[in-house]
Amino acid sequence: MLMYIRAGKKYAAEVSMNEPVGTDKEGNEIVIMDLLCDDDTEMLDDIDAHFRAARLYNVMSRVLTPREREILTLRYGLSEPNGTKAELTQREVGKILNCSRSYISRLEKRAVEKLREALGS
Repeated sequence: MLMYIRAGKKYAAEVSMNEPVGTDKEGNEIVIMDLLCDDDTEMLDDIDAHFRAARLYNVMSRVLTPREREILTLRYGLSEPNGTKAELTQREVGKILNCSRSYISRLEKRAVEKLREALGS
């Protein structure tokens, strides 16, 4: 009997991945596996996005002129973390930089092409 109790202690702290932890809004049972799968996918997506953004900023600083970086930053809202700044039109960027919309368009196109070549896509 004593051996049985000792063996039971070994497994007392273990939890099954199918252990219920609650219910969702519709009353469906939620198990630990449901929580881990959802969080892992979201976390991996966040990590991937972070690495892609870091790579993009690195390549931008290496291959673009300061003017091209500024244009892409304003056009695509890249100056804030995770690109949360508002994206501007070519006309708005031209007004800020005191040049024409068509000039902004040409510089933007050239900058994007440089990035494509540098990123291999």
